[in-house]
Amino acid sequence: MDLRDRATLVVGGNELAARKASLLLSAGARIEVVCPQPLAPAWAELPGQDRIQQRREAYALQHLEGKLIVIAASGDAELDHKISEAARARGIPVNVPDRPGLCSFILPSIIDRSPIVVAVSSGGDAPVLSRLLRARLETLIPAAYGQLAALAGRFRERVRDVIGRGDERRKFWEKVFLSPVAEMVFAGREAEAEARLESMLTDNAMQSPVGEVYLVGAGPGNPDLLTFRALRLMQQADVVVYDRLVSPAIVEMCRRDADRIYVGKERDNHALPQNEINLLLARLALEGKRVLRLKGGDPFIFGRGGEEIETLREHGVSFQVVPAITAAAGVASYAGSPLTHRDYSQALIFVTGHLKDNSMDLDWDMLARPHQTIVVYMGLKGLSHLCAKMMEHGLAPDTPIAVVQQGTTLNQKVVIGALSNMPEKVEAAALKAPTLIIIGQVVKLHDKLAWFNPEGKPTTATPLDIPAHLDL
Repeated sequence: MDLRDRATLVVGGNELAARKASLLLSAGARIEVVCPQPLAPAWAELPGQDRIQQRREAYALQHLEGKLIVIAASGDAELDHKISEAARARGIPVNVPDRPGLCSFILPSIIDRSPIVVAVSSGGDAPVLSRLLRARLETLIPAAYGQLAALAGRFRERVRDVIGRGDERRKFWEKVFLSPVAEMVFAGREAEAEARLESMLTDNAMQSPVGEVYLVGAGPGNPDLLTFRALRLMQQADVVVYDRLVSPAIVEMCRRDADRIYVGKERDNHALPQNEINLLLARLALEGKRVLRLKGGDPFIFGRGGEEIETLREHGVSFQVVPAITAAAGVASYAGSPLTHRDYSQALIFVTGHLKDNSMDLDWDMLARPHQTIVVYMGLKGLSHLCAKMMEHGLAPDTPIAVVQQGTTLNQKVVIGALSNMPEKVEAAALKAPTLIIIGQVVKLHDKLAWFNPEGKPTTATPLDIPAHLDL
């Protein structure tokens, strides 16, 4: 809201009212303060004293006339409620501090790097948390960001004249802000930064747009497990091509205005065959687009990333690969089953639950060896066949097995059993894909080591019997 030289009203002369008034003043507003008592000392410390006028009288309806917005901070709950109702009845935005139900607008915690401004708000539910987040962000956003934005502002019209297409301008500015130009500004070398920006603009005018594919692993599902590099590329891609196994929360973290293409595959139901996905990536990149190929888990572990980049290489398309926490590592960690353990498992094997012809023709003798952990991707549909074959080739019927649905997310479900009874347990639990299967003695550790508790059930700790000679 543009408040420059506009009339605003603050009812109340206490320190809280002064804090709110400081935001109005920083936006250039004129303030009429209605308070019959002397103003708190904090008012005298506010900048822009010439834009503050006090009326030492009780609040009345006529004080609302001609005001753009109103702050009701009198400290009298009944009066503030009355002001809120009157303002809203007249279509005037009103804020009552710490009373979100009476507000038609809120005042968030603000990080001011003018002309860059960042606001953090909890909608009035947790203002202290908002302030803590603001304090953390303050340390991440240098004060010189304002100078960087001002430099961009000086070049804005020239860039528009030289680079006609909006998508190409966006790419140019992203390249500028990720280049040494930004560091030069932060170091106070603005003349040098301006010269570098000028050079980049000249060079850009002589270049044709070049596309690229980012093959990015989205991890096992929890957005907190993404890598920094994955997040950066997710924010600069022009097109997002994503799988069924990529959680909606992660897709929402991609650039808002990027085109999104769903190519999810389920057994016997492919939105797009793999060879067409490969060609789609190449075609989009050859059109000059930056293409994010977002895949659940890690691109090179049953993600068919190798097939995709083979096609890209054949068509001369540049690409980069961003590995991720694969589903096996992430899901096992969140399910409390370490994949290796000195006492239980000295080897780890990853297998896929179905091959190209949708069969499960695995090396059963190799899988049925002792002292190892087997992780089965995409094996839910063939679980009964899997368990039967493992027992047929020598694993004991009581061999521990875990099936984890949507591991690492708040929807995680873990079913623990044995090879002999797991199919019945999974059917009773009505588990659905995506799931991961873990077979081996390490599954015994689940009850002891499980730490992730998405259902919020209370847990109890077992006291340690510490030998007396250990000085802890």
